[in-house]
Amino acid sequence: MGTKQISDAIDEADLRRADSLGREIFSDVANKWALLIIEALGERTLRFSELRDEVEGISHKMLTQNLRMLERNGLAARKVHPTVPPKVEYTLTEPGQALRATVDGMCDWTHRYIGHIEAARTRFDA
Repeated sequence: MGTKQISDAIDEADLRRADSLGREIFSDVANKWALLIIEALGERTLRFSELRDEVEGISHKMLTQNLRMLERNGLAARKVHPTVPPKVEYTLTEPGQALRATVDGMCDWTHRYIGHIEAARTRFDA
């Protein structure tokens, strides 16, 4: 019985399977806005407007959709303070912080190889 549960969990995390939960989660978080929100939150707690200011170019609608998705997946926590107007704050959860380490690695990779990528694009487009 224990083996079946482990097997089911592995199947659900298999990104190669179209019907896996892993692929659905990957699809949710592997978009530019989610990655930028995760990076912007970092280890901080930010209000909605502060977060919108941090993520240049994001619309109110896209920020709302992505924050809801991150909250649904347990990667971000939302706290509403009972004030007028309501004060809403967002912070990364423990799994969100773990994902942030990967996002930080992607940012480091981008900084390291941006010159190489620009040169390759120039050659390709010529």
